[in-house]
Amino acid sequence: MRTSVIVQNLKCGGCANTITNKLSEIKNISEIEVNIEESKISFNHINYDDSIQVKEKLKNIGYPSVEDENSIVSKTKSFISCATGKFK
Repeated sequence: MRTSVIVQNLKCGGCANTITNKLSEIKNISEIEVNIEESKISFNHINYDDSIQVKEKLKNIGYPSVEDENSIVSKTKSFISCATGKFK
């Protein structure tokens, strides 16, 4: 199945690199695409639980979906994830 998630705090290629690397670690997730302009993450998955894992991983690294709270902690995590992504 193909799913897309609109996230907050996605700003640049560093963010996109971190998101791609972290989501690639999740079993059953493939063909990850990050659209920076639309703040959209698209991916293939096997079942519904896989997509929930993606949303949780995104939230944990600072990119909560638009329906989740974007706290100062999320913003800080995204800043760190972005910086990390620029060096990989």
